[in-house]
This record gives sequence, C-alpha cells and structure tokens, in this order.
Amino acid sequence: MMLGTIRSDRTVQLVTVALLALAATGLVFPAWVVNNLMFGLARGVAVLGLLVLWRTGLMSFGHALYFGLGAYSVAMAEHWFGVTDFGLRILVAMLIAATVGVLLGFILRRYRDIFFAMLSLAFSMVLYGVLVKTEALGSTDGFSVSQTTFLGWVPENKTPLFIAMALVCLCLAVMVQIYLRSTLGRLTTAIRDNEIRVEYLGFSVSLAIHIKYVISAALAGAAGGLMAMAIGQVDPDSMVYWTVSGELVFITIMAGSGSVLAPFIGAIIFEFLRTYAFEFAPHAWQLIVGSALLLIIFLLPGGIWSLLERVPFIKRLRHD
Repeated sequence: MMLGTIRSDRTVQLVTVALLALAATGLVFPAWVVNNLMFGLARGVAVLGLLVLWRTGLMSFGHALYFGLGAYSVAMAEHWFGVTDFGLRILVAMLIAATVGVLLGFILRRYRDIFFAMLSLAFSMVLYGVLVKTEALGSTDGFSVSQTTFLGWVPENKTPLFIAMALVCLCLAVMVQIYLRSTLGRLTTAIRDNEIRVEYLGFSVSLAIHIKYVISAALAGAAGGLMAMAIGQVDPDSMVYWTVSGELVFITIMAGSGSVLAPFIGAIIFEFLRTYAFEFAPHAWQLIVGSALLLIIFLLPGGIWSLLERVPFIKRLRHD
C-alpha cells in the first residue's frame, strides 16, 4: 500500500526526478559548482526539518545545535573509532542528534512562539560554549574530516560523495513527504490553527510536537554530517554558532513551505547567491543577500516555491 501511495504521489515523483537529475550534473559540472551543490543539499536537509516545525507554527532559532552535533559526531567518530564509511557517518550523526532531540523535546514541547525559538537558541549557544572551551573537542580549531569511503572504497574525487548525498536527500525528502501525508503529519497545520480542537479529537498536541521536533533534529543532524563530509572540517563557528541557525531560518523563509523540494531549491540558490555576492562585493555581500531576502518577502510572501507553483505541472501538486 505504501509503495502504491509513493508511486501515485506527484510530489514524490517530482522530487525523485529533480534530485536524480541533480546527481547526474556531478559528472559534467566543475568542482566548485559541485561543492556549492553539496553545501546546498546539506543545508536543504536541515531546512527540511525546519519545514516540519514551521508548518506547525513553530520556528527554531537554534537548529545549529543539531547541525553541529551531526557534524561533530562525524568528526569524533573518525577521531575516536576510525569511522570513515558514508553510511555509518550518516547513521551516527542522525542517532546522536535524534537522541538529544528526544531529551530536549520534553522541555521545548511545552513552549510556543518566541519562547520556543529563543529557548532553542539558548541550547545551541550552550553547545557552542562547551565546544569552544573544551580542548578535547577541538576548541576553536575543531577537527579535520578525512575523505569519505564507501564500503572500503576510497574515491579519487568528490563526485561519488555528491551522488551519494543526492540519493540520501532523495530518501529523506520522500520519507518526510510520506510522514506529512500520514495522520500524524496532517495534524501539522491543525495544531498550528487550533491546538484545543486537536486535543478534543483525542490527539496529544505535546506528543505530536515532540515527535516533529525529534524528526527535525534528526534531519538537522544528518545535514551537519553531510556538511562535515563535504567541507572536510568542523569547527564551532561554522557549525554551531548562532549565525548558522540564522542562515537556516533565512533559507526556510526564502524557500517557502509549500513542498519538500522547496528547501533544496532555496538552499542551492542561497549558496550560489552568497558565492557570487562575495565574488563581486566581498565587503558588502551580506547587504546583497539581505536585500534579496527582503525582495522575496515583499514580492513572494510564500517564498520561491510560490513562484514555481505557477508552472502548470507543479500547480497540480496542490491537488495531491
């Protein structure tokens, strides 16, 4: 039954075609383009997690906590246990992030609006402080991450890693789409609109939010792991600092919440926008990126996806 649902879901079909086509570009594009695409895919997974929360009416300003946990899990697994395999790295990153998400979820599920956002930010800054002050965890220098292997095979370049990242993103996006179409997933907008009515229906709002928070944390952990493998280095400033959370929120708003494909489109556009802005105006690139966000907010309140929805084929997705 699930396979039939997947085959009939136009969103899944679109995501599959888009990400597989993107994976194929790794064979023809130069290295710097592939690097930007990898960074975009990694951040897109984290934004996918934020999308689950945003549809519930919640926004986390501290998802760098799980992004950093995923990245440092990859680095420490190699440093302590010699783990370099792609599959094991992703698994460790997601498990560590999800475990911390389960624990903190008992606290955060009781809060809403700005309290939820700022409390999540506080937790992420606690981790930042611990990493900066602890020499055993690399302090401000962090750790280098060696080249990722695939069942013992060491590739000569990053193309196999890029293709593997695209396939992981495809699997995660499909899983989130399946979740959003489930009964628990359909509670997302209901909780945002009226929590009391959801309780009257016999569902626990706190438990539902807790589950969504853990899913979001696991996705952010996977994103951090992917980013660590793509960059080959982890440090507190690039993985855990509050600006990382800000970038993820920036992409979430810019992309829109209309589809599970939107986070990846928004993240890739963000990476190339920042790259070219820094290239042409190294002392004012933040102004260019900020102005782009303001234009999107004013002209496309629903994000970039609201513009893509006007394409006839994509427009039919709203009827799924």
